[in-house]
Amino acid sequence: MVSVKNLCKNYGNFQAVSDLSFDVGRGDIVAFLGPNGAGKTTTMRIITGFMAPTSGEVMIDGLDVFEEPKRVKALTGYLPEVPPLYPDLTVFEYLSFVAEIKGLKNNSIKKRVLDVMEATDLLERKDTIIGLLSKGFKQRVGIAQCIVNSPGLIIMDEPTVGLDPVQVVEIRNLIKTLAKKEDRTVILSTHLLAEAEEICEKVIIIHNGKSVAVDTIDNLKQKEVMERSFSVKVLRNSGELIKILEKTDGVLKVNEEKTGILIKTSKDVREDIAEIIVKNGFGLIEMTNNEVSLEDIFIGLVR
Repeated sequence: MVSVKNLCKNYGNFQAVSDLSFDVGRGDIVAFLGPNGAGKTTTMRIITGFMAPTSGEVMIDGLDVFEEPKRVKALTGYLPEVPPLYPDLTVFEYLSFVAEIKGLKNNSIKKRVLDVMEATDLLERKDTIIGLLSKGFKQRVGIAQCIVNSPGLIIMDEPTVGLDPVQVVEIRNLIKTLAKKEDRTVILSTHLLAEAEEICEKVIIIHNGKSVAVDTIDNLKQKEVMERSFSVKVLRNSGELIKILEKTDGVLKVNEEKTGILIKTSKDVREDIAEIIVKNGFGLIEMTNNEVSLEDIFIGLVR
C-alpha cells in the first residue's frame, strides 16, 4: 500500500530525514515512533503530499505521490496533530465542505457525511458550532474529515494528544474500529507506547531521521529477549530459597526485591522452580512472567 524509498528532507544544512525506507502493506495498522525531532511529522507530511522531499520516492497503491497528487490524495485521509477545523461552521457544514473539496459528488455528500458522523459518534453534535465543542469532540470531527472520502490509507499524527483519559480510550477504540472496516491501512504517530501496543500490530521506529526498526511488535519482542525473567512470591524462608535457586540449572541470577524474588534464566525453568518451592515448603503464592515491553525496545534502540 505504501512504499517509501531513500527518502531525504533537508532544511538548509539540517537533514530532518535521511535515506529512510520502509513498506506498509494493505490492512496494516502501524505505529510510527521516534523521539522528539526524529523526523516523524516531516515524513508523514511528505507521504500525504503536504510537502515535497529533497530526494527519494513515495508510492501509494502504485501511484507516485508527487507525479499524481490528486489521485493519491483521493486514496488518503490525513489527521495532523492540530485538526484543520473551521470553528465558525457546524459539524455538518464543515464535513460537507470537506467532502465537496475532496471530490465527492453532490448527490452523495449528505448521505456520506451522515454515515461518517454516525461512525464517529457525532450525530448528536450535527448542528453544533465546532468552536463550541470539547477537545475530544473536535478530535472526532478531525477524524471524520480524515475518512469522509472513504480512504484506503489513514495517516494520523498524535491523535490522542491533549485528551483526558476517558477521551483517549474513546478515540483509541474509534481508531481500532475504523481500521477494521473496509480493510484500511493506518499509520499512527504517537509518543504513548502503550497506545501503540494496544492499537497497532507493526512499528516503524526512526531516530535522527533514520529507520532503526521496521517489524511487528511480537517479532521485535522476540529479538530483544536475550534472557528470560520472572518473579516469585513465597510465604517463608526467601533467603534459603535464593541459595537453592542460585544452584539450579538454567538460573543465571537471583535477586530479592520489594515485589518478590526476581529470577533471570537462560531457558524456561518455571515448572522446575515451582516444584522446588512446593516440595521444600516455602509456600508459593505467586509466579509472574516478566515480558519485555515496547518501551524497553524503544529506549534500547534510540539510545
